[in-house]
Amino acid sequence: MSDNSSKNHLEFPTGGERIAKYLARAGVCSRRDAEKLIEEGRVEVDGIRLTTPAFKVASGNVIRVNGAEVQKPEATRVWRYHKPQGLVTTAKDPEGRPTVFEKLPSDLPRVISVGRLDIASEGLLLLTNDGELARQLELPATGWLRRYRVRVRGKVHDGIISKLRSGIEVEGIKYGEINVTRDEQSSGGANQWLTIGLREGKNREIRRVLAAVDVEVSRLIRLSYGPFELADLPAAVVQEVPERVLKDQMGRGPKTEMAEDGSVKRAPRAPKPGGWAKAKPKDKPKDKTRDKAKHKSRGKPNDRSSGRPSDRAGAKPYAGKPGNRSAAAGKPGGKPGSAAKGKAGPRPSGGKPSGRKLTSSRPSRPGNSGKPNANRRRNP
Repeated sequence: MSDNSSKNHLEFPTGGERIAKYLARAGVCSRRDAEKLIEEGRVEVDGIRLTTPAFKVASGNVIRVNGAEVQKPEATRVWRYHKPQGLVTTAKDPEGRPTVFEKLPSDLPRVISVGRLDIASEGLLLLTNDGELARQLELPATGWLRRYRVRVRGKVHDGIISKLRSGIEVEGIKYGEINVTRDEQSSGGANQWLTIGLREGKNREIRRVLAAVDVEVSRLIRLSYGPFELADLPAAVVQEVPERVLKDQMGRGPKTEMAEDGSVKRAPRAPKPGGWAKAKPKDKPKDKTRDKAKHKSRGKPNDRSSGRPSDRAGAKPYAGKPGNRSAAAGKPGGKPGSAAKGKAGPRPSGGKPSGRKLTSSRPSRPGNSGKPNANRRRNP
């Protein structure tokens, strides 16, 4: 490696991607480890040793780590792996135990695990060639639910379930909400199956919190990690997640990014053909023939006083109440001017007498033909 730290004429472009993130996406290491490599002077850009992680990579830069050229990041890929018991989730174990990455197929590119499963645990383990994606998905801020099926020795009563759901503190470490459900098909023996869901995923979290409430775990299987499930994937088998499913489940593809706060930033959906939503259909047009028939039934426009058809020749408009035709026709018994004003006069002669005399302490209203106001309540 050439030592050009004293003559660093490297130009810092304004655009591009930060070097640590670039190395993480290229699968070299995590972003935090990339910053350590830069501090140690093990990263070169265009033959010049890099001294700060603030550098942004341009399209034409040649980057080397420990003298080896770093290839450009490929499209983001994710695999599901059914981890069996007895494997350590690490690249190299100091104790010499078998690791997950030693058992992977040889044609698989360099991958990083999303989280870990201890040597005694089994189930779903996500692998990816994007170190930045792996780091983001491990953060609790992502909010992805991890589900496990756990076999324990002894009985887990409602008090323990309520305590775990409220969150507990074990050896100075605070653990958030843990949802525990008892399996109804559990046998009446010494073992019991539980389904546990959590969102933090701290180191050996389930084993530690259950041990704090005097419950021993005898088997632990991870069923799902966010939207990805173990399903019927056989043990020790790797299966790649299709790109279409990857975009649909995470909103992340080769040309998408994730928010800096750890939340998954979904890619915008493509607009529907046409661009605009269809307008609401208008009401059906009215039946004009029906309106014409209704208009004819109302009579002539100027004959509004009667409200009745006046098709008979010589018919006079009727403005009084039923039984007051004498006033309208000009016969005796009608009050003068009552027909013209549209007010009813006294009962015509020949009508049936009421048989009693109506009296009222209140004077009759003017223009009411002396008839007492029957619509008002009488005094008690």
